[in-house]
Amino acid sequence: MNVMAVDRPRSPSDANFALHHLRATPETCHWGYFSAAQPPALRVNSGDLIWAESVTQHAGDAPDLLMDEGIRALYAGIPQSMRGPGVHVLTGPVFVKGAEPGDMLEVRYLSMEPRLGYGSNLAGNWGYLYNEMGKTERATIFKFDANSQTAEAVFAYDVAEKYQTPGRITPPESVKREPALPGVRIPIRPHLGTAGVAPAGSEKVSTVPPGRHGGNVDNWRIAAGSTMFYPVAVEGALFSIGDSHMAQGDGELNGTAIEASLNVLYQVVVRKDMRLPSPLLETPQDWVVHGFGATIDAAMRDAALQGMHFLTERQNLSRNDAYALMSVAVDFGITQVVDGVVGVHGRIPRSLFSSRNAL
Repeated sequence: MNVMAVDRPRSPSDANFALHHLRATPETCHWGYFSAAQPPALRVNSGDLIWAESVTQHAGDAPDLLMDEGIRALYAGIPQSMRGPGVHVLTGPVFVKGAEPGDMLEVRYLSMEPRLGYGSNLAGNWGYLYNEMGKTERATIFKFDANSQTAEAVFAYDVAEKYQTPGRITPPESVKREPALPGVRIPIRPHLGTAGVAPAGSEKVSTVPPGRHGGNVDNWRIAAGSTMFYPVAVEGALFSIGDSHMAQGDGELNGTAIEASLNVLYQVVVRKDMRLPSPLLETPQDWVVHGFGATIDAAMRDAALQGMHFLTERQNLSRNDAYALMSVAVDFGITQVVDGVVGVHGRIPRSLFSSRNAL
């Protein structure tokens, strides 16, 4: 399956940058956390390209379909004692030479392709309507169609006990697989649910809540052809990717997307000419700011303030003009409500401005 969009060249010397391969192994992955103390899995120069494997933490929901030999070895090679406090498998970190606290790490996502033809959606105990659904948990397994670029459910099953163990494996014979979503096809849009730099400090920071470092932002627009800007907090940035998805709606209502392993090609560039307080997404159509908070109201306020900062600092608008523009032309939406910290995003159309050049 070919799901690819290549970014435009940014300089004539782009072709001189190195291409690195980073496979997901027990030695190159860390499970459930970001940490400045995590040894780098790879060291690269600014401008280098990285082809990396991202393995889903839900491969065990249907191990006969979502696991190959390499994924099985990864799961077996990282014991439960080394997983947590979060749940996501991260590949990295990548140490980017020259990146220092106060810089921005520009990450250009060039292609994202599924490793296997299946993915899992898990309605978990952290889902938004868990109580209303009778506190039941259910996995739905999807198959991807390369020709139609859609996903179709092949079966679903109820989870017998509370789904808590990171990377749990459910033997196929232990559950009753039933038909699900008959006649429904879902457009696929491969993206990364979790990616970011290491926060300052030596403690392990859970991958579950998003934050200023990025992390579990869960914005389906973080896809091939887009660029993310992450505020660097430690030397080398220490960038990691994981929690790859094949489809997700804004909100991620039942707790997960269609979780699937992806192979990702991206480029890293150290930016010393810009400062942003929170992760910013650039797509061909929009700039997207992100806000986080304990409630939707708090996350919305943070997203509005991030938008104010971007419009005044990067587009040279006055605060009053920025405030008016956000009210009449910026669409704010709920990114996700299931990660402990609520996410809200604001889409600022690039067509509003006479110059739509990249940042």
